[in-house]
Amino acid sequence: MKKQGTHNTYWGNIREAVSSSLTGLKLSFSHLLQARQSRKPIGVENKDYFQQTTGIVTLQYPKQEIPVPDHGRYQLRNEIDDCIVCDKCAKICPVNCIEIEAVRAVEEIGKTSDGSSKRIYPARFDIDMGKCCFCGLCTTVCPTECLTMTKEYDFSEFDVADHKFAFSEMTPMEILEKQKALDQYMQAKEAEKAKANTTPGKAEDQPKPAAAKPAFEPKVQARPLVPKNKPEAKATGQDESPREMAKKIMRQRKKPVIPVRKKNPPNDSPNQE
Repeated sequence: MKKQGTHNTYWGNIREAVSSSLTGLKLSFSHLLQARQSRKPIGVENKDYFQQTTGIVTLQYPKQEIPVPDHGRYQLRNEIDDCIVCDKCAKICPVNCIEIEAVRAVEEIGKTSDGSSKRIYPARFDIDMGKCCFCGLCTTVCPTECLTMTKEYDFSEFDVADHKFAFSEMTPMEILEKQKALDQYMQAKEAEKAKANTTPGKAEDQPKPAAAKPAFEPKVQARPLVPKNKPEAKATGQDESPREMAKKIMRQRKKPVIPVRKKNPPNDSPNQE
């Protein structure tokens, strides 16, 4: 059995409790004296941030705030006047927190701050910050740099559905008008195209078909067939036509060939009378 020491006795426990209480009160009074001064609300990037070891650290928020770093990734914001509705941010978002609906314009509707042409109306541009993972990929691919991450980090809400922010400024009536104008433009364009295909043009206006080239073009002009056994005809002022030459060749082939008989050699035998 373990032997009880002096600290485990009744008076020993009382002595230990008083000693620990005095030590805690001493530490509390030392902090109370240091609380007469407060720390400066400076950011961690400041060189004097770790030099402040004493003083009050609690800030009176929202009257006092610690500076946010310039490269911090917090709430997204879209300058809709500079947006060309290219849909690159929605495609690269890994959590699909950006929803875009576009209506194509029939002509150029303006210019952005960097000189890019605007040809699409942003009928809908919503960002759900409840889904955002603050990766910053959407701000990297934006060609006009209209989508940025601000220093606003306190956007807490009671309902998570209130974290969806809409940046489009078009009303439902404006969206219907732009869609109707686009439909009329497309119908007129299709009718004009169909009319051009059905109406025949003048013969002079129609392009002439290109002449088909032969698959093989001989370098040397072919000559009429001349029999080998016939001497070349002398120049008589007019050359014989190929038809006449062919008739002559056929006549020569039809002539009968008369065999030549050989004479018997003389018989010089002594028995012949």
